[in-house]
Amino acid sequence: MMTRRQRIIKLLEGRDYSISELAVVLEMRGKGTKKILLEDLRVISKTLKREGKVLLIQPAMCRNCGFVFEPEIKLPSKCPRCHSSWIDEPRFKIEIR
Repeated sequence: MMTRRQRIIKLLEGRDYSISELAVVLEMRGKGTKKILLEDLRVISKTLKREGKVLLIQPAMCRNCGFVFEPEIKLPSKCPRCHSSWIDEPRFKIEIR
């Protein structure tokens, strides 16, 4: 039986996912799910370095004005430019270096 983090690694090696998509695929529901997944990704990111792999981050983007956020393991709530909350989540993928 694989741990949740091992399952996340396996998924991200196949293609890119947003936090919401990971939650659906992993069948995680409830309050705090996204927070748990973000913490998992932070740990996974450190683990991958030892294996010669890297966690690629496609940054979050405001759908209203097109502002592109910094590529980080975070879920922004509002755009700093136009204050819209209509934001595409960042996407994550694992690549071998």
